Amino acid sequence: MKKLVYAIILSAIVINAAQAKTVYVTDDLELTLRVAENERSKILRMLRSGTPLTLIEDLSSGYSYVRTNKGIEGYILTRFLKTSPPDSHLLEKANKKIEQLQNDNAGLKSELTSLQETVKSSETLMAERNQLMMELAEIKQISSSAIDIKNQRDQFQERVVSAERELQQLKRENQALRDSAHQDWFLYGGILALGGVLLGFILPKLSLGRRTSSWDTF
Repeated sequence: MKKLVYAIILSAIVINAAQAKTVYVTDDLELTLRVAENERSKILRMLRSGTPLTLIEDLSSGYSYVRTNKGIEGYILTRFLKTSPPDSHLLEKANKKIEQLQNDNAGLKSELTSLQETVKSSETLMAERNQLMMELAEIKQISSSAIDIKNQRDQFQERVVSAERELQQLKRENQALRDSAHQDWFLYGGILALGGVLLGFILPKLSLGRRTSSWDTF
């Protein structure tokens, strides 16, 4: 007996599930969802056009038993339901989709502009990099020339220093030669003076000796 009850309940659930489908409130209406199948029963909720509902059971009384997406169940007139969304709902949905696409398009345009600016910035950076590389090559060339000039200057300075040293050496040698010449002239002068003195002593004696000899002869 229990198995039979379970089978009936399961069959009812399967039938209800098979009958359940999505329906929509028709255009430009705001209908009442009621607790019973008459217009005098309590209103559970006001349903706007395009509201999706789950159809649980289509009744012969002209009402349908439905469930909202928030789980509220009640009765609504079947003639105000349709199996496809109303045109206004579709139009609103299409407008929202268009608005979304426009927003996406604006976002893509903004991204494209940003990418273009990034590309321009990259091109500018590349140009600056190339310019810097050219300037660096020029600086290296100038530095190389400067190094060559410095080396030549150092060589010239070494030559100048060497020439100055040689000049100083020559000056010292010349001074030594001059000093030696002065000494020689002084020595020669002394010798000549001494010779003159000796001659001064010798010549008178020679002259006296000759005179004495002459007198002896007479």
